[in-house]
Amino acid sequence: MRALAEFIIIQTLNGFVYGVFLFTMALGLSLIFGLMGLVNLAHGSFFLLGAYLGLSIWRLTGSFWVAFFMAPVASGLIGIILEKIWFTRFYQRSHTDHVLLTLGLSFVFADIAKFFWGVKIEALPKPSILDGSINIIGTQFPVYRIFVIFLGIALFLLTWLFIGRTKIGALIRAAVLDRDMVIGLGYNVRAVFTVMFGIGVFLAALGGILAAPITSIYIGLDLEILIIALIVVTVGGLGNIHSVFWASLLIGLSETFGKTLFPELAMFLNFIIMAFVLIIRSYGQPDVEEQLQ
Repeated sequence: MRALAEFIIIQTLNGFVYGVFLFTMALGLSLIFGLMGLVNLAHGSFFLLGAYLGLSIWRLTGSFWVAFFMAPVASGLIGIILEKIWFTRFYQRSHTDHVLLTLGLSFVFADIAKFFWGVKIEALPKPSILDGSINIIGTQFPVYRIFVIFLGIALFLLTWLFIGRTKIGALIRAAVLDRDMVIGLGYNVRAVFTVMFGIGVFLAALGGILAAPITSIYIGLDLEILIIALIVVTVGGLGNIHSVFWASLLIGLSETFGKTLFPELAMFLNFIIMAFVLIIRSYGQPDVEEQLQ
């Protein structure tokens, strides 16, 4: 009985950790698609970019925390540059064009990553202050993973406050509801799009460097996390921060327990959850009242 309780506690906490990684990915995907209508299949590349940049910065400085703060910011700036010189040309194009463009970009990034970092599986060490384990109801659990869980909760609250309580957040909500009105009031909607895209890339890269000490870093991680994040967005809906957060935890738990109990059926379980949600409620493009709540 005690072994069963420990198993449930450990796997639940691991599911929450994985859910945080999914949340950083899915939130950016959801907001970018919900606001700009851009289907970005290269979003997983930004997750991997954050991990690889973090690895390089750690090698240069020897500090996890310098890498932790600099890698997402650098990735966000790269995302802003790409948005300004490349993605902005495709907003008015069809979703098919978006898919072809971003899928091609993900292949290009994979080759660039191989050139700079190689194909060897890399590992980013945890910071010494977060090394070790903590006792949770008689079960030892890594301190770093507890840190990831609390950071994910803080990230959810900060994002909710940013979207719901700041001027930029108000502009984002207004641009979703009535883009022409915002333009008529004299605001630069393109600048809002650029900021939103940069935030989405920042979040994905943050998830990448958070995951690096746990999952390691390797070519193909971007595609793996993207597929699960797309399921999260389907379950949670577009632009709905609360729903994306809870959907991330749900799929994180499903993935963790599924891989432990039914390794061959883990992905199938995720698709079952997605299909169930689509049957009982089709989100598609969310109703205006529900967007960015």
